[in-house]
Amino acid sequence: MAAHPSLASLPGLARALVQHGRLTDAEAEHVHAQSRSGGASFIESLIAAKRMSALEVAEFVSQTFGLPLLDLDAADPASFPTDLVDRKTIHGKRVLPLRKRGNRLAVAVSDPANTQALDEVKFQTSMSIDPIVVEDDKLGQALARAGQSVDATLRQLMDDDLNLEFADDSEPENDAPASEVDDAPVVKFIQKVMLDAINDGASDIHFEPYERFYRIRVRVDGELRDVSQPPLALKEKIAARIKVISKLDISEKRVPQDGRMKLVLSRDRAIDFRVSTLPTLHGEKLVLRILDPSSAMLGIDALGYDPDQKEALLEAIARPYGMILVTGPTGSGKTVSLYTCLNMLNKPGVNIATAEDPAEINLAGINQVNMNEKAGLTFAAALRAFLRQDPDIIMVGEIRDVETAEIAVKAAQTGHLVLSTLHTNDAPTTLTRLVNMGIPAFNIASSVILITAQRLARRLCVCKAPVNIPAEGLLSAGFREDDLDGAWQPYGPVGCERCRGSGYKGRVGIYQVMPISDEIRRIIMRGGNALELADQADLEGIRDLRRSGLLKVMQGVTSLEEVMAVTNE
Repeated sequence: MAAHPSLASLPGLARALVQHGRLTDAEAEHVHAQSRSGGASFIESLIAAKRMSALEVAEFVSQTFGLPLLDLDAADPASFPTDLVDRKTIHGKRVLPLRKRGNRLAVAVSDPANTQALDEVKFQTSMSIDPIVVEDDKLGQALARAGQSVDATLRQLMDDDLNLEFADDSEPENDAPASEVDDAPVVKFIQKVMLDAINDGASDIHFEPYERFYRIRVRVDGELRDVSQPPLALKEKIAARIKVISKLDISEKRVPQDGRMKLVLSRDRAIDFRVSTLPTLHGEKLVLRILDPSSAMLGIDALGYDPDQKEALLEAIARPYGMILVTGPTGSGKTVSLYTCLNMLNKPGVNIATAEDPAEINLAGINQVNMNEKAGLTFAAALRAFLRQDPDIIMVGEIRDVETAEIAVKAAQTGHLVLSTLHTNDAPTTLTRLVNMGIPAFNIASSVILITAQRLARRLCVCKAPVNIPAEGLLSAGFREDDLDGAWQPYGPVGCERCRGSGYKGRVGIYQVMPISDEIRRIIMRGGNALELADQADLEGIRDLRRSGLLKVMQGVTSLEEVMAVTNE
């Protein structure tokens, strides 16, 4: 049957129906005209006009185009990889990703003759497309559920309407789909996650995409805990929105990026976030480090120093020159300790400069410099510049190389107080690490005045309960015979609503504070090792980390299990 010349302007499906005698020329033209005037698809208008049912259309399409037919009611919507195609295309082109296998993507369509829609999906995914025919009415219902599920889930996850704002929130310089960055429910959801994390005392927020689910976790008291599993389809929107606020390139998803954002809680309080993105197999993982300036304002008493340790530290930072080193692994609270000291030293008559990678907490009155190795601004370069800036106190985020160490030592010897960090296990090994880096022993002995090694242990919640530990267990943990005098009681975690069942709430520092005495200097000068330094420190009454932790157990601040875990070298 030859097609009428006017049929050339009809959709491919309309022409196929005419060619197979299912519609007349006039009927096809009439349905096409209705679809154009009503803004509906040809199939929707065909079904509305009762010319064919949705099932009849689907069966005809399947047979005519030689494509498989699927009943969408028998499919599991939770398994649809809808995150592979943007929401605008899914709803605007009426296509629904069904299954991904290797580099092939099965896509549900009611009209496979609409090659423009399939080409758009192919372009977005860079995959081979396998069309699967489905009934148009069921496709519409599935698309509606896909569109509503995200917003409905967000409403369920959000308890209330937030009125917070991000500071310096500017749109990206590069062109991006409006649907990726302008979505009020997503923004409010991100704000709620961030606010809840702040209220829980979290240090980090993890946004993690996986093949079949998307989860958000927060690190509270050093441990990660799940807080939410939003729809997988949200992963691109969440990543795009956070990158926009952090002034990152939202079109670049192949390499890691770093940025910052600020959440304004009130007129007097704002929280900074350090943002890190990482490309993974299933999308971009984002980690937000919460930088709360109030943590530097807690004061030294809140950090957990014992009275004699506090006195030694205060005496050291009151010195006009010399080097103070804070050591410990990542996440042991070194930054908070340094900022607490800087906050106490931050007075109108003092010039303080810091070199950090990056600056985590902004402190008014302190000249903070972010490292930029690509531009040549390294710790060593910053230190050289500081010495020409008439400083009184210098803080170096970390001594990583011999050049930085040498300049820091010289600064400490020439009338400046220098504070810095090293990644070592305890105070005595810090001195030998400097020697191994190539710093002459006499320079170390003449510049370093105090070393603090530290760890963070979880603090027992108020729901704690006494526990019975055999004397043999206490002795093997490091307690002495004279400690077991019955004057104290060890406690263990219980769990309640306040601590969310963990038995712990907050963290407390465990410290080894070692002032550099004349005898320790002599050991350094003669090339003594870390064991000799540790023995001398013990003779001088300096408690190691394990002993300091055991005192916290005796005080009922933390549990023996926690101390054993964080001081197990």
